[in-house]
Amino acid sequence: MPDDRLASWIWSLLVTAFGAFLRFDRLAVPRALVFDETYYVKDAWSILQHGVEWCTVNKPGVTDYSGQLVNDHHTNIFAVCPGGGYGEYVVQPEVGKLLIAVGEGIFGLNSFGWRFSSAVFGSLAILLMCRIARRMTRSTLLGCVAGLLMSLDGLEFVLSRTGILDIFLMFFVLAAFGCMLIDRDVSRARLAELVASRPFDEAGPRLGIRRWRIFAGIFIGLAIGTKWDAAWYLIGFAILGTAWDVGARRAAGLRAFWYGTFVRDVVWLPVTFIVIPVVVYVATWSNWLITGTGYYRNFAQSAGIHVPVISALYSLWSYHYQAVRFGLGLSTRHPYQSQPWDWMLMTRPVAFFYECYTGPVAGPAHYCPSGYTGSEWSQEVLAIGTPAIWWGAILAVFFCLCWWLLHRDWRAGAVLAGVVWGWLPWFPLVSRTKFFYYALEFEPFLILSLTLCLGLIIGQASATILRRSIGAGVAGAYLLTVLLMFYYFYPILAGKVIPYTDWLSHMWYRIGKGWI
Repeated sequence: MPDDRLASWIWSLLVTAFGAFLRFDRLAVPRALVFDETYYVKDAWSILQHGVEWCTVNKPGVTDYSGQLVNDHHTNIFAVCPGGGYGEYVVQPEVGKLLIAVGEGIFGLNSFGWRFSSAVFGSLAILLMCRIARRMTRSTLLGCVAGLLMSLDGLEFVLSRTGILDIFLMFFVLAAFGCMLIDRDVSRARLAELVASRPFDEAGPRLGIRRWRIFAGIFIGLAIGTKWDAAWYLIGFAILGTAWDVGARRAAGLRAFWYGTFVRDVVWLPVTFIVIPVVVYVATWSNWLITGTGYYRNFAQSAGIHVPVISALYSLWSYHYQAVRFGLGLSTRHPYQSQPWDWMLMTRPVAFFYECYTGPVAGPAHYCPSGYTGSEWSQEVLAIGTPAIWWGAILAVFFCLCWWLLHRDWRAGAVLAGVVWGWLPWFPLVSRTKFFYYALEFEPFLILSLTLCLGLIIGQASATILRRSIGAGVAGAYLLTVLLMFYYFYPILAGKVIPYTDWLSHMWYRIGKGWI
């Protein structure tokens, strides 16, 4: 690792502060429920009020999905269902809604409150990216480059400013990956020290249960507790960690490295990647288990099962069975849906919010009437990535694949694994309704692939000054392009009111009416 520990933290925190400023500035805009906030904001507030998701309905005349501005006060958004209300059927786990509820509990039921936690976790993800990329590349510069790329990506920016679940999912997956990286370094050093200190058989020493893998299991449990999609990373990180253990024992000179890995390392995987994540996941449902008023909470009793703990867990299992069936079978058509093979090209980003105003003064009192042909103003929040990052990542991922096949570089392999486990599981679900912003789950690995490529472009420290200068110039030009693109798209990412003609100029992709 580089010896600039203090300076590396200062630079990482500066990059994070830059990204946090972008995310918290005008966080309350638009002052409306946008896209799926209409579900999770209400669920989070219900948890604060009732302990579980509660059946709520909108009062007449209040619009929360089409983009009409609504009063932030909860009495204008919520009314309890007839009969005093009851536990509501929901199809997403608890963690993300609990985190949204934190912001609502501190700042109230307003657009800043329900987006506060998203902005916090979106900003902290930048810090994680800085530290993870630094550890992978052994370069503070490249670590900060990775953090800067994340802070300037439009998709991460929009999801950091929206009260839905995906930013929390991405954060916990990234945190688990960071723990796996630290474990790789720590366990290799410990293994080398043990092998050098005294003789062992050909399989090598036992390392026992490892602290950083426990942390990884906890974070994966929280990720699954946010959205069930993260379960694929549970499998992926177990395979990746096993591959790293094989490499570590082989590098330490142990001839029976396969045998040593599976009888002395893999034996702990059921604890770190099954028991711990399951315990953490079930714990995230504590409010549902304790209150006894959640949807399906007493299903076991109705089925004749009255054993205290068993009946609660059986009800939880039955609830999950129904919810997973619903999720896999969801095929309702949506104008902004897309397939996973479209995501990298961003052919169908998602309009989270759009409103048109008449001139000359834009404002909520001047909505565009039907047939209006005068001056128009547009306000949009478009969930779209920065093109230079996403389109560049297509080349970077392909290069990492070639580099891994040729050189077996573990870093390229780790990046590819992160992309595979977040992206490929969506491909078989052709009929299932999907959206581009689901790709946020594996976006950190796309940024890491770009960072690795930029490191190769800049060149090794031992390269000539001319070689390094040219490489730094190319990398700098790319980062400048990313910055300018983010600046250009910022108005339609952050919900600024701009002339309609200006808004239309941002709609680059016209084939098949993409982006419109």
